[in-house]
Amino acid sequence: MTGTDFQRGPGGPAIILVEPQLGENIGMVARAMANFGLSELRLVNPRDGWPSEKARAAASRADHVIDAVKVFDDLGSALADLNFVFATTARQRDGFKAVRGPVEAGRVLRTRHTMGQRTGILFGRERFGLYNDEVGLADEIVTFPVDPDFSSLNIAQAALLMSYEWMKSGLEDETKTNFTGPEMKPASKEELHGLFAYLEGALEARGYFRPPPKKPKMVDNLRAVLTRAGFAEPELKVLRGIISSLDRFSPAMPRGDGSPGDDPRRLPAAARAGKAEAERQAHKPVGDDEDAPPLGGKGTDND
Repeated sequence: MTGTDFQRGPGGPAIILVEPQLGENIGMVARAMANFGLSELRLVNPRDGWPSEKARAAASRADHVIDAVKVFDDLGSALADLNFVFATTARQRDGFKAVRGPVEAGRVLRTRHTMGQRTGILFGRERFGLYNDEVGLADEIVTFPVDPDFSSLNIAQAALLMSYEWMKSGLEDETKTNFTGPEMKPASKEELHGLFAYLEGALEARGYFRPPPKKPKMVDNLRAVLTRAGFAEPELKVLRGIISSLDRFSPAMPRGDGSPGDDPRRLPAAARAGKAEAERQAHKPVGDDEDAPPLGGKGTDND
């Protein structure tokens, strides 16, 4: 998804990356944060130093996050001003910390944020995550319901999941979207029955209902298909236009060759003859008068 209509709100949990190895990953974390309204990114002893042009490029214009990055020499300093911290991990740890899923964790963070507390989410190294003593500095653990046979998440993916849950926890309706589909008036039964009658007539003219004794069942099946969709009024108009076009035009008389009424095969015999004569007269060369005597004949001025 490119762009977002969510308004960037103040505050929210800080995202803390412990010894991130690649600038590209830092940039993708920044992008994920910006997608869901977070802006405070903290780095603990990044391997390749800071600032990083690779991180800025990967952030895809999330420059406000990159510009505000804070770098710390150790994890304790990075957490010092926070009141509550989640540590993310994919494996079970020894200890007595509560373990939550991302949905519940997002709600916990929102509740504490509303209470005025400063919160954070702790992410470990790309290769092996957090050490036990680093997890010990957090208040609770958050883990994701992933396939146990393939539980490793890219750090940007993990940050994206938690950022999304943070944003979702602040919505009045968790199913809310940035935009909706068009509101269309449902078709009336009169309009739907009109389509049935029109389509049935067009199919009857083309010998669709064969053998004739099966026509009632075929009509029932056709109506069952068309009533199941729950068409809106504009949709019925589209369908009727399509059927009308197929009814009026054919490969022998395609659209663009004039009105189907110009096709002589659609006219009664007398009308076809009159139309053919009119076309012959219209295309006759100038001066071609059938009633005039031939030039150079006997009894003319040319003798």
